[in-house]
Amino acid sequence: MRFLLIFIAGFLLGSCSNKKDIYTTPTFSKNNNLQAVVEIPAGTNKKIEYNTLSMQFEIDKKNGVDRVIDFLPYPGNYGFIPSTYSDPDKGGDADALDVLIISENIPTGTIVEILPIGVLKLLDNQELDYKIIAIPLKKELQVMAPKTFDDFKKQYPKALDILNMWFSNYDQKDTLYVAGWGNEKEALAEINKSLLLKN
Repeated sequence: MRFLLIFIAGFLLGSCSNKKDIYTTPTFSKNNNLQAVVEIPAGTNKKIEYNTLSMQFEIDKKNGVDRVIDFLPYPGNYGFIPSTYSDPDKGGDADALDVLIISENIPTGTIVEILPIGVLKLLDNQELDYKIIAIPLKKELQVMAPKTFDDFKKQYPKALDILNMWFSNYDQKDTLYVAGWGNEKEALAEINKSLLLKN
C-alpha cells in the first residue's frame, strides 16, 4: 500500500511538472523488450533508490545516516522493472519488482533493455522478495551471454553460488533466506503478475 500511495503521489506530482516519473516508464520498450531502471551501479556499496516524490535518485537514509552496504559491493547493476508492483496482499514487499543486471557497470538512472534469465526467491522477514536476474541485450555491456537459466547454471555455476551467498549476507540487520531459484519462464511470469500499468 505504501508503494501504491507513493506511486500515485509521484504520478500526480509528475503530471503537474515537466519532470517525468521514471516509475511510469513502460515495462517493455518499443521493440517489445523488457526494460529495467538502474539505481545502484555494479561495484557500489551505497544504497541508492529512486524517490517518486522528488523524482530523483538519492542515497537512502536510515535515522538521518546514509545507508551503506557493510559487505562486498553489489555484484551487478541493481534496480527495478518500471511500472510493476509487488503486491503485499500476495506476499510482496510493496515496491517495484527488483532486478539485478549482470554486466559492465551501468550508471544510475539508465534505462536498459534486458533479457531475464532467472529469478532468485528470497524470504525477507517472512515477505517474498523476488530478484529478477538478467543480462543486458546490448552486446557491448554483456560479460556473459546465457539465454536461459539452464545455460546460466551449467556455464556459470560459481556465479550462481556467489549470488546465493551475496543476497543471503549483504544485509546483516535483516534475516534473509534464499528459498530457491526459478527459470526464465518463472521470471517472466513474476513480471507479468506484477504489471501495474498495461504497456
